[in-house]
Amino acid sequence: MTKRQKLTLSIVTALSIVFGIVPTASAMHIMEGYLPAMHSLVWGVICVPFVVWGFISIKKTLSENRKAITVLAMAGAFIFVISSLKIPSVTGSCSHMTGTGLGAILFGPASVSILGIIVLLFQAILLAHGGLTTLGANTFSMAIAGPFVSFGVYKLCEKLKVNKMVSVFLAAMIGDIFTYCVTSIQLAVAYPSEVGGVMASAVKFLGVFAPTQLPLAIVEGILTVVIVIGLESFAKPELRSIGFIKEGR
Repeated sequence: MTKRQKLTLSIVTALSIVFGIVPTASAMHIMEGYLPAMHSLVWGVICVPFVVWGFISIKKTLSENRKAITVLAMAGAFIFVISSLKIPSVTGSCSHMTGTGLGAILFGPASVSILGIIVLLFQAILLAHGGLTTLGANTFSMAIAGPFVSFGVYKLCEKLKVNKMVSVFLAAMIGDIFTYCVTSIQLAVAYPSEVGGVMASAVKFLGVFAPTQLPLAIVEGILTVVIVIGLESFAKPELRSIGFIKEGR
């Protein structure tokens, strides 16, 4: 095992221990029954074309390259694990990372809509994290809006010839922050402030989660970089097969 591989394993192990002992609290996913029925329905309908696109995207990826299924499954597991770790906030609420930036970078944002909705479904049923009635709203914020921003940031950094790991960090971090901006807007639309309306309510919701979400976004960026370094060390053929690593490298 090379020094780089040993370092990667050490970092992953340490982070797993740290995040494995974090106490849980109420979830930042919009909880069951919190949104009015019509809002839940509208967000669900909005998600449908993205989920269909994601299914087609994953089907095409796997039909062209069966090796990709290992990395795809790992990206899904990464989303499930770190989005299940809830960090209590000083405001009495809580926040969590999303993990969707990794999948968006490796497979494109459409594929993450499928990974995300599967994760959210399991979390709602098994962990009471989020809810079935709010599945559409949570899917849009975490599995659609965030991944598209992550993908866009990563591609922009590529064009600007930014260092790859810096690009990965920025994509994951900004995608995480954008997810929570969207969630705050969703809540604000459902519960506008009596004074100031939707915008005033959105500012309040953003303020509730900012104390923990901003540091968590930075941590998510670092974790995503660590995972990518690990994949480049242990799964280079798979990364090459999906085009993340160019031929000849």
